[in-house]
Amino acid sequence: MSKHLLEDMVKKTKHIGKETKTKEMRETGEIKTNYAKGRSRYMLWFVAFVSVAFCLFALSFLFSKAEVKIDPKMKDIVLNENLSANKDSDTKGLSFDLMVISGEENKNIQANGEKDVSEKATGTVVIYNAFNSSSQVLNIDTRLEGSNGKIYKTQTKTIVPGMSKNGTPGSIEVKIYGAEAGQEYNSVPLDFKIFGFKGTSKYSKFYGRSKGAITGGFIGKAPAIPDAEKTAAALDLKTALQTNLFKKATDQIPSGFILFKDAIFINTDNSNISSTYNKDNSVTLALSGTLYGFLFNEQKLTKKIAEDNIEKYDGSDVYVPNIRNLIFTLTNKDNVSLGDVKIINFNLSGTDKIVWKTDINKFTTDLLGKSKNDFNQILSQYPNINSATLTLNPIWEMSIPDQAKDVKVIVNYPK
Repeated sequence: MSKHLLEDMVKKTKHIGKETKTKEMRETGEIKTNYAKGRSRYMLWFVAFVSVAFCLFALSFLFSKAEVKIDPKMKDIVLNENLSANKDSDTKGLSFDLMVISGEENKNIQANGEKDVSEKATGTVVIYNAFNSSSQVLNIDTRLEGSNGKIYKTQTKTIVPGMSKNGTPGSIEVKIYGAEAGQEYNSVPLDFKIFGFKGTSKYSKFYGRSKGAITGGFIGKAPAIPDAEKTAAALDLKTALQTNLFKKATDQIPSGFILFKDAIFINTDNSNISSTYNKDNSVTLALSGTLYGFLFNEQKLTKKIAEDNIEKYDGSDVYVPNIRNLIFTLTNKDNVSLGDVKIINFNLSGTDKIVWKTDINKFTTDLLGKSKNDFNQILSQYPNINSATLTLNPIWEMSIPDQAKDVKVIVNYPK
């Protein structure tokens, strides 16, 4: 009985040992298999990550960008300069062009009753000088003989310019009025001779032609207008005429030129108001006037300001941001006949800046393909730049793109 029990125990022990060994082998294999699978999965993720990173890095070269922000060199200036300019665009010094614009405003006023009226006809005449290159002074009330046989007189002292070098007659506009009152001095456009030159060589070389009709002459009963109402109407006409002439002038400023608001002079005079009496018992008041404006080439004027305010100015390209806001004062106004002015003396005053310009195209070309570390060395070659910052995209990029389209240069010019 005990012998069989002992054999059974030995067999059972061997069986248990075999099962345990088999189980251990099976578990060890599974662990090795799972470890291999996990390691293979991590390797795949790592390879995928490296591949994506490489692709992104490669694409960054295709889409790399650069942006440069520049602060230009500037100099604050306080101007109080006395300057002179010549009416000759070919001169080496400062020059000006004269803008001349004429206009007329009308206003109807209803009359109150009648009164005896004696009015002289008025008009505008262009007088020409085909005699020589010297200017000719015509005093106030110079007599002009019209082609209708009537005598008219100039309203102001006038200087007729001489002939130009190419033989073109000098010319100037002047207001005239009939020597006597009356409708017979009203006329369609006329030709004129200077009565005082009759019998001299100048008589045929100085001549005039009226600019439009001559009107306003009248003797007889006419609608009456209260003086206060006429004075108020004259003021309205003058304001409207000045406003319209100023608008016309500013609308006609050529590109690249400056017309200072204080360099505009408008000649209007209440004595130039003409009256036309209408059948409906109203009166039409008309006021004519002429605007004179001095135009300056902005580039030439800027250069002159730079030469006078920058020590050892080297001719660099500069500009003055608010140059149009400087105060212009014509210092020899009392000695200037606006219609025949040749030289003007004036003062420019105010505060502003002189700003150096940057040649963006050249600067961009110099940057293309350069290392980020070379930026400051390139910048040092541009003394007109005060400071600049370079931003590369992506941030790990170490060189500037070699295509101009990928480089953006921004200059922070003051406005």
